[in-house]
Amino acid sequence: MKFGTVILGLFAAGCTTSAAQAKTICTVVADAKSGETLMQQGDCAGRVTPASTFKVALSVIGYDTGFLKDEHTPTLPFRKGYVDWGGDNWKQPTDAVRWLKYSVVWFSQQITHALGEETLHDYATKLSYGNADFSGDVGKNNGLDRAWIASSLKISPLEQIAFLKRLVNRQLPVSAHAMDMTMKVVETTEGRDGWTVKGKTGMAYPRKPDYTFDEEHPWGWFVGWATKGDRTLVFARLIQDDRKIAGTAGVRARDAFLSELPAIVDKASQ
Repeated sequence: MKFGTVILGLFAAGCTTSAAQAKTICTVVADAKSGETLMQQGDCAGRVTPASTFKVALSVIGYDTGFLKDEHTPTLPFRKGYVDWGGDNWKQPTDAVRWLKYSVVWFSQQITHALGEETLHDYATKLSYGNADFSGDVGKNNGLDRAWIASSLKISPLEQIAFLKRLVNRQLPVSAHAMDMTMKVVETTEGRDGWTVKGKTGMAYPRKPDYTFDEEHPWGWFVGWATKGDRTLVFARLIQDDRKIAGTAGVRARDAFLSELPAIVDKASQ
């Protein structure tokens, strides 16, 4: 790496301000074109639940199979019985753009139920998306509802990066339409210093030995790509809270990463 000697110093500052809230498990950033790893810090090879970051891969699958057509087709109505813990934003008619913006779980479930476990497994395998396991909780037969939410599907930050590089370079074994539309509908955030960031947050609670959720130690993801001029970086940030606090771990992962991105780029350029 170009600046391995600065990794600990750079992230010590970021971790100090949030030490009472979370630990950064991994940060990895790579140049999408050259493939060069600009930063890799922490345990980036260990697999955990992708949580809502799986929506990026599911978007690719949804467009390639034809379930998704464009930004707004289909627009699906909310129905009684759908999961609604996301509040009012989940109780509205939802299209691909709203699905990713508000991380609407029931919309994901409409796609997964329409496609089935075998199709999802086959796609995840050819996309090299983690362990490609959609079986769900052991003995619960709920993989189509929650395999990606603290259940059977697991992925590492390095595997996230590999998938994202192939996506932004349009090298996935799917249609150009599937890749182009996914890159279009993933939410855009304006970063600092002229960087435009497209990414997806995710949060999920680990399981305790009795299989209940550990609400004090949620994982938080932020994955995606950042573009400035003709340069594109792909990134994955994974954190884990050390106590129960307000807000979501995914948003904290996103905000911390965005604040550090200019320094990461500056150090990489030295």
